Amino acid sequence: MAFLTPEYLWILVLAPLLPMLYVYILGRRKRSAVRFTNVALVKEALGSKTAYRRHVPPAVLFLALIAMMAAMARPSAYLVLPSERTTIILAMDVSGSMRARDVAPSRMTAAKTAAKDFVDEQPRNARVGLVAFSTSAMVMQDPTLVHADIMTAIDGLYPQRFTAVGSGIVASLQAIFPDFVFDPGREFRLEAAPLGEAKTEDRPAFQPVPPGSNPSAIIILLTDGRTNVGVEPLEAARMAADRGVRVYTIGFGTVNGGDVDFGGGFMRTQLDEDTLKAIAEMTKAKYFLATSEEDLKEIYGSMSAQFVSERARTEITGLFGGLAFVLLLMAGGLSLLWSNRLA
Repeated sequence: MAFLTPEYLWILVLAPLLPMLYVYILGRRKRSAVRFTNVALVKEALGSKTAYRRHVPPAVLFLALIAMMAAMARPSAYLVLPSERTTIILAMDVSGSMRARDVAPSRMTAAKTAAKDFVDEQPRNARVGLVAFSTSAMVMQDPTLVHADIMTAIDGLYPQRFTAVGSGIVASLQAIFPDFVFDPGREFRLEAAPLGEAKTEDRPAFQPVPPGSNPSAIIILLTDGRTNVGVEPLEAARMAADRGVRVYTIGFGTVNGGDVDFGGGFMRTQLDEDTLKAIAEMTKAKYFLATSEEDLKEIYGSMSAQFVSERARTEITGLFGGLAFVLLLMAGGLSLLWSNRLA
């Protein structure tokens, strides 16, 4: 804990004076009280509980005043709170294998339902984007605070042909970093060229950061098959790792896979779990396996609690003020209850 205005802490030196003042007042009352001829009889009538209770309200009042004094110094502490910078990219496989019905009613329908539930649970300050990948990858919705737009984009997804997991990661990075340029024959760069600069060869080379070090952007990648086109997945994962972006991977489908009708012929689709685990490990994230819509919803729910929060120094003056208010009420209430007067 720290204090934003520590100069007010000097007021706490007055705290020891409060119990001293209380003892002094009790002494004066004792000296001015009416003296009885049989003091022992009076003490027996009052009882030890009554003597104890008379000191509780002033003690609670003393604690309330201490809390009020501390609040004046504006205390702060590191708390885990909803992040104001979170960007979540949902990268969803829309290959033809998503038509498989080994997950009821189909993989695509279950994935869309779970994704919309996930978006609906996000706080209003979480920016969510959508990337769809099959033969290639496309940013279906740039990161936005308008979650209804994401819902609409998810509803518009439909199965297409191939599976390009690596391309899905690259498109997700482009959604997170608008200046990200992917060129397989050149070094990858994030910085935008200065206004009027015609050539990019003189721009400074991109400097990698530690994997998983970006606290404000993540990619949640869902796929049900193996990459058969596009960017090599582990190379795309390296690009994400160099930018500190974690890629959480979800393998979706039953263990035995599912049969899909491709123009009269059937093909059995199965997960490439080894690649998905490698992507997650390289980017300091995690791999999950979902074999049903319920599994997928549970995974999304567990990730939601992790990604929309951050540990930051936060002023907690209100907490101290609230504590002081509660203690003041307790002191007054106990005093009225036990002695029919305020402390």
